Amino acid sequence: MPSAESTPARVHEPEPVRPTRNDEVAAAGSELIGGPLGRRALTGTSWLSPVRVVALVAIGMFALGLIQKVPCYNGGWFFGAVSQYTHACYSDIPHLYQGRGFADGLVPYFDRLPGDMQYLEYPVLTGVFMEVAAWLTPGSGSAQHQGQWYWMVNAGMLMACAAVMAVCVARTHARRPWDGLLVALAPAFALTATINWDLLAVALTAAAMLMWSRSRPLAFGVLLGLATAAKLYPVFLLGPLFVLCWRAGKWRDFGAALGGALVAWLMVNLPVMLFAFEGWSKFYTFSQERGVDFGSIWLILAQNSSDPLTTDSVNTLATLLVVVCGLGIGALTLTAPRRPRFAQLAFLIVAAFILTNKVYSPQYVLWLVPLAVLARPKWRDFLIWQACEVAYFLGIWLYLAYTTSGDAHKGLPTDGYHWAIGVHLLGTLYLCVMVVRDILMPERDVVRQAGDDDPSGGVLDGAEDVFVLGATVRPARHAAHFDGPQVEWGKQDPADGSP
Repeated sequence: MPSAESTPARVHEPEPVRPTRNDEVAAAGSELIGGPLGRRALTGTSWLSPVRVVALVAIGMFALGLIQKVPCYNGGWFFGAVSQYTHACYSDIPHLYQGRGFADGLVPYFDRLPGDMQYLEYPVLTGVFMEVAAWLTPGSGSAQHQGQWYWMVNAGMLMACAAVMAVCVARTHARRPWDGLLVALAPAFALTATINWDLLAVALTAAAMLMWSRSRPLAFGVLLGLATAAKLYPVFLLGPLFVLCWRAGKWRDFGAALGGALVAWLMVNLPVMLFAFEGWSKFYTFSQERGVDFGSIWLILAQNSSDPLTTDSVNTLATLLVVVCGLGIGALTLTAPRRPRFAQLAFLIVAAFILTNKVYSPQYVLWLVPLAVLARPKWRDFLIWQACEVAYFLGIWLYLAYTTSGDAHKGLPTDGYHWAIGVHLLGTLYLCVMVVRDILMPERDVVRQAGDDDPSGGVLDGAEDVFVLGATVRPARHAAHFDGPQVEWGKQDPADGSP
């Protein structure tokens, strides 16, 4: 039969996938707005395209998240500690405006801070984001007035990041734009969007995924390098991409991605490294020296042990665990009956880092939201996971209310907080299991059931395998319910004996 390189995996472009036709939960939810789209409905005749709808919904949910922070905006951040926890509206942004010297005009990384934290403990691009917001904040008025302004300026900038994230997810899988609604409607997204500055890295990572899906590896690398300059986690995506390119023999594309990421990261970091190395390195030393903290399995173990592990021991064990998970993902990639989709592996490696890390701040859920939608766009599973994350979001603030309310003990005691952590861990593990099942049984993958191979895979989409292990050398099963031409995976080339 013709090779995959000479014959496209699809001889025609099927119509866009509408979740209300093949997802029971999406169909049921659509009853709130009139029910599923009928087969005679006119599409493509309105200004409100799917991508624009997704963007508007994301902005609307972001605005609801801002409203949820009103009790803190009106005083909880500035008068007393307990109310910002009992109202579950805490944010780092107004606190760090004063605590990290922005209100005093100090330059991040260059100027030493008073107190225990000598320098800003964030990556450089996030520090730049924080500094730009400080420039746009009026320097007059009370401390509360300035803190409110700083939060609002940051909220406006983060709203733009949220819109970019939603649009990029909606456009990454070209035939599945409506999957972007999962991102836009994610309750954990609305609740955590303005806790910290994570949306900057999340938006850049989503844009990088879009570039890779468009077969632009250099642009992908540049955006991923910028994302890594804002937060550490995006660099983990290079690991599964390396193994996927190994299996498909796409070394040149991986080299372009790696080179672009390295150059972009250096362009942001090198000036600060050269002229303010001590301040630049604070993020890395703080991450290493930081003890076991909120949200992690290590906290449960430490609070239930008479002789808890030292920070160095936890660092070593957490590193070993994430390395083991990475090796497992690599083995899965090379032995799966059909080459896994890039988004599936990206989700798994970031989830592995979150599950094994010594801290899980509630806004870290933002790292996974776009990757989860691309990896497993199934409304039921996504909402189960989101329910677990909302439970953890409420749990951590009630626990902090309990620990800061003195003898009043308002909130959730330690044992209850441990259950909240367990719910978060189990919810994330559940989604990981679903993704792994889709990899091992590709006919269960909702993306491939529609006839696609790897719509976020770019140069990997429809490519032949050149290196596989184990039973993968046999012909792989294809997605169910698709009658069009199929790409043969894992076939042995009789000419040279290579897979």
